[in-house]
Amino acid sequence: MDESALSGVRVADFSRVLAGPLVTMTLGDLGADVIKVEPPRGDDTRQWGPPHAPDGNATYFLAANRNKRSLVLDLKSQADRETARRLIRHSDVLVENFRPGVMDRLGFGWEDAHKLNPNLIYCSISGFGREAGAGMVGYDAVIQAVGGLMSVTGTPDADPVKAGVAVVDVLAGLNALTGILAALHARQNGMGGQRVDVSLLNSVLSALANHSSAYLNADVVPARVGNAHPSIEPYSTFPTADGTLMLCVGNDRQFVALCGALGMPGLATDTRFATNEARVSHRDELRPVLVTALAGHDRRHWTSVLSSVGVPCGSVNDLADAFRMAESLGLKPIDRLDGFASVRSPIGLSATPPRTRLTPPHLDEHGPELRAWLDGPTSTLLPPNSLEKIQ
Repeated sequence: MDESALSGVRVADFSRVLAGPLVTMTLGDLGADVIKVEPPRGDDTRQWGPPHAPDGNATYFLAANRNKRSLVLDLKSQADRETARRLIRHSDVLVENFRPGVMDRLGFGWEDAHKLNPNLIYCSISGFGREAGAGMVGYDAVIQAVGGLMSVTGTPDADPVKAGVAVVDVLAGLNALTGILAALHARQNGMGGQRVDVSLLNSVLSALANHSSAYLNADVVPARVGNAHPSIEPYSTFPTADGTLMLCVGNDRQFVALCGALGMPGLATDTRFATNEARVSHRDELRPVLVTALAGHDRRHWTSVLSSVGVPCGSVNDLADAFRMAESLGLKPIDRLDGFASVRSPIGLSATPPRTRLTPPHLDEHGPELRAWLDGPTSTLLPPNSLEKIQ
């Protein structure tokens, strides 16, 4: 018996690059049968390298495409469009992130797909929505720029910078995943299929959280403060004897503990620093004191001492250090299958845990079997998740 949470769910994945593929990979991790529809040239990220894995695959593609089967369809071909229609008829979820209007022109927009399959959950991910922004190209870095994220990232005396990863794509993917799971639940309760619509711009505005709230409720337009926090102090990076420490003191109790650990208990009763509001107002006076104190020992020392008294802190790691730390904490962050390594799904389920069943597919790796299935009589339709039978 398949113990996967989404066993029996079939996903027609028309998405590419990152936001959509992250959604469908997670659905696959949870047990869905994901069929990745690719053009003859393949997903763009197949060519996004270096770096490449030893087998020649671009690591960018590998990051978001495990637990899928690849099917090449040229949607400009009438025969392949008919195959795509059959796939849609026999799918539970469709995910696409073309520019708005492209799927409609191909005959696979929401209205056409809903006629083919009234129970279909149809998820569209766009950069700027389907209205006035439909013609705008929504690359992650562009959204980080126009959506305000870059305006609060970086130091006050330097140019705005983007995050080091396509974080808006990731956030939009998570929003789309949430919508799909909610729609599947609603369908199970008899509400039929529906459209899930997510834009990258709305996703970043939502993710800006306290900054967006400051603007909406206090008319405050936030600015760049580097690694500091506009509303909390001390909450920033500090140099130590051997590297950089992130220190996040979120309340007055933690500040008292910090001062005690530094051997300066009187600092916590100084009227300039006794409350968070006072510390924010006098951060330029407080920071030099903390810099001097923290410079006396290395990061390991301070992480041990401060964590023991409940002060949130951590070394600024590179990615290798981060994986080693997660391993040392027993988090088992790496999944391995047939020589392929990937980040283990962060979703923990006690009864139906996600798992890696398939490595990222080669282009059209499963095409012959899938085309034979889709072009044959409907009675020969393979059940979802009969993956082991057709690999």
